[in-house]
Amino acid sequence: MKTREEFIRLFESIDFEKIIDHPNILIAANFWDEERYQAARTCYRYMRNLDDQIDDYKAEHNGITVEEKQRFKDIIKQWMSMLQDGKDTTPFGTELTDTIKRFRIPLWALETFAESMLYDVNYDGFATLGDFIQYSGGASVAPASIFVHLAGLKENQGIYYDPPFNVRRSASPCAMFSYFVHIIRDFRKDQHNNLSYFADDVLARHQLTRTDLKNIASGAPITGGFREMMREYYRIADGYRLSTLKVMDEVCPLLEQRYRLSLEIIFELYMMVFERIDPDKGTFSTEELNPTPSETRERVRKVILRQ
Repeated sequence: MKTREEFIRLFESIDFEKIIDHPNILIAANFWDEERYQAARTCYRYMRNLDDQIDDYKAEHNGITVEEKQRFKDIIKQWMSMLQDGKDTTPFGTELTDTIKRFRIPLWALETFAESMLYDVNYDGFATLGDFIQYSGGASVAPASIFVHLAGLKENQGIYYDPPFNVRRSASPCAMFSYFVHIIRDFRKDQHNNLSYFADDVLARHQLTRTDLKNIASGAPITGGFREMMREYYRIADGYRLSTLKVMDEVCPLLEQRYRLSLEIIFELYMMVFERIDPDKGTFSTEELNPTPSETRERVRKVILRQ
């Protein structure tokens, strides 16, 4: 068990200015033992490779051609084959399957994530809010479940055993809270990159179109309907926030202190963004909603001092 002083020493070693991509995960995992940290990096490398290829293409092109759709489907199929032990003998393929076996990574999480990438290839956005929530089960809940799984593993003499709780159920509320916060925070950036996570039925309910979102992201005045839409998404996020608090009360007592700390840090870092969302007067810019490195550092310090 690590003491608060040891946590502070680890905290002081983190360069918050240099953590740019996926900072919440990288910050929180700094407090894990090295083996689990590397296991998380291996799994997230697998997922990020798939996600980035598709998102980067969409950022450069307005839509995916039939030919490119097939190419991406082939890539996803190839990457899913890596999950089968011995089928991929590349260094990373071996590293991935070894990690899955040693740390008992639930295959459903990696497979569900890959399925959400297939959705990205086949569809342009989301017809309904229900479609988005179902998609989030792969795009957000699956990666979060791997994080919670690794945090909850029990270890005895170098052998890992499954967490003593339902990982998917425990990870889902915080994953959904963070995802709704994420799409509000990144609204302008996503629109510029030809990505939209706001469902068509919600847009219609507030008398908005996808073109309206593009225009607002590019500097057009924010309309009342847009603020009402953001208020709806904010309320949904708040519901998941409250559910997260209940789950953390159940799960955190079952975790070793360093892993409990990592979950609390992730939640608090998304809370920093959530607290900045102002549906009534906000501009929904990245600058407005993203905490500075120094603010992030101070929030993490406060979480550690609560231990």
